[in-house]
Amino acid sequence: MSEKDVQLEARLEEQDTFEPSEEFVEQANVSDAGIYDEFEENWPGCWERAAELLDWYEGYDEVLNDEDAPFYEWFVDGRLNASYNCVDRHLDERADEVAIEWVGEPVDEKRTYTYEELHEEVNEFAAALRDIGVEEDDVVTMYMPMIPELPIAMLACARIGAPHSVVFAGFSADALATRMESADSEFLVTCDGYYRRGDPLDHASKASEGVDDVDHDVTSVFVDRLGADGDISSTQYGYSELVDEHEGETVEPVERDAEDMLFLMYTSGTTGTPKGVKHTTGGYLSYAAWTSHAVLDIKPDDTYWCSADIGWITGHSYIVYGPLALGTTTVMYEGTPDYPDKDRLWEIVEEYGVDQLYTAPTAIRAFMKWGSEYPEAHDLSSLRLLGTVGEPINPRAWKWYYKNIGNENCPVVDTWWQTETGGMMVTTLPGVGDMKPGSAGPPLPGVSANVVDEEGDEVEAGDAGYLAVDKPWPGMLRTLYRNDERFINEYWDEYSNPDADEWVYFPEDGAKIDDDGYITVLGRVDDVINVSGHRLGTMEVESAIVGVEGIAEAAVVGAEHELKGEAVYAYAIIEDGYVADDELRERAIEGVEEAIGPIARPEEVIFTDELPKTRSGKIMRRLLEDISNEESLGDTSTLRNPDVVNDIQSKVD
Repeated sequence: MSEKDVQLEARLEEQDTFEPSEEFVEQANVSDAGIYDEFEENWPGCWERAAELLDWYEGYDEVLNDEDAPFYEWFVDGRLNASYNCVDRHLDERADEVAIEWVGEPVDEKRTYTYEELHEEVNEFAAALRDIGVEEDDVVTMYMPMIPELPIAMLACARIGAPHSVVFAGFSADALATRMESADSEFLVTCDGYYRRGDPLDHASKASEGVDDVDHDVTSVFVDRLGADGDISSTQYGYSELVDEHEGETVEPVERDAEDMLFLMYTSGTTGTPKGVKHTTGGYLSYAAWTSHAVLDIKPDDTYWCSADIGWITGHSYIVYGPLALGTTTVMYEGTPDYPDKDRLWEIVEEYGVDQLYTAPTAIRAFMKWGSEYPEAHDLSSLRLLGTVGEPINPRAWKWYYKNIGNENCPVVDTWWQTETGGMMVTTLPGVGDMKPGSAGPPLPGVSANVVDEEGDEVEAGDAGYLAVDKPWPGMLRTLYRNDERFINEYWDEYSNPDADEWVYFPEDGAKIDDDGYITVLGRVDDVINVSGHRLGTMEVESAIVGVEGIAEAAVVGAEHELKGEAVYAYAIIEDGYVADDELRERAIEGVEEAIGPIARPEEVIFTDELPKTRSGKIMRRLLEDISNEESLGDTSTLRNPDVVNDIQSKVD
């Protein structure tokens, strides 16, 4: 590096607070620091500001009904339609403007949908769904990669009042069947396949296998993504044929109550059974729109890119519903960041003049590893704001992102939130607050979050504790699908006092807070591993391993990983008569991939004669985490078999 570059690196390394530029503040959607006091003083009425971003068929009578807490209701008796808000209402002013820019993995494959074109196809597919039997309140499952037909199908379902349940395309056939059974979903929209690193991947057989494992009848629609490389000849319905049959048809949007379900999203839980998180129409959509407006600074004329997958909540809120509710151009990309070369993302930013980039720390760490020469080869001057999502970002990666991608001109919003929260909860407002690398920031206006100790009392600045939220918010989950009891037990039992009408949401993340009220999220405190920003329940992975012939017991933990953030480490006991060899290890890995998907593939499978257990028989996963991370071990005196720790250590070493 030149001497100037060395001096710059040294300055960045020392700096721990960054201000947004005057130029950014002047144009920001939210730039008045008084918004925090305004929201606090006018709570919950402050959330009318979010509701005003939407069009309503009937206005709501009450912002918040908390009489049956924690089953809160937002925008009581208001009526609206999410599809209308994301498409129809933009037609008068933005019919010819681009709604979706889709970039396929093959570099020459692109599709552009204006709002008018999106309106046409959403209507045609909505008519097709009705024609094949989908009725209001039927749950339609979608098992699709990053292709335009996925958001079109989501919006078509919202149009006719049918909640959707999107299953990540990387999940296995078993995972699909489990989620369809749980949702009692009789309809599936999927595809023949997709491209990954230049190769066509068969998806149809996986989808068909999943449907075969569902106990009830399923009506399936297959998108022909691969053309000559795929085959949907034996499937029930072809997407293109259905749309063609209903060419030019329009479907009047169904008026939905604000509390009617918009979608289900399944997320990992500690019991091994995925949790069906229920999000509703009015609160969720208004919150996704407001956070897109206030945090991502999205304007209608922007070209905005969130690089997540729609199979996760980030894609729902910040690829589909938030950006389209605001009438902007949202970019979808099918491929990986390094194919056909490591500058693929920067090619796209330059080609489309992307204004905001919202990506994961996992990706940023990969960009760092590949080197700054890749972004330097492209004109990234269109970027106005950068964001991170999915896991905490370390200060070094934050500063690299700020310097090499944002050219020290773009504010970086480090956002903490979950599937269950529906949208961002803790982050800086880019036009208001300073940024502290490594710290997400303060709670958003109207969000009451703090860090508490084991007794539920607020910790002192600088101390670690547990993140807790003690007021409801519009984007929150309403319950777990058909399981109100689990909803309360998983999220509200820890610090709540129902007798005093005090309900505290516990997201199961560790955190610390500084003197300025900035929160740094430290990671999960439950049995969930965060791999590349994706939550995996340890019990679900353990069940897949134990399901392999020859394995008697397993314990799974997360360990630090340079690129993924956390990686899966599995410790397994084999049954008598079996050999702990590479073949069994490979079958254990395959068992996880078949049951859950490649995202859950263990980094290591270590065979051991015993697992560290307390005298009551509880596996001490904390010690296994220490071993996996090559850290010094804590107290082992409570183990009934302390010698096993040294034995496991020797096998890992």
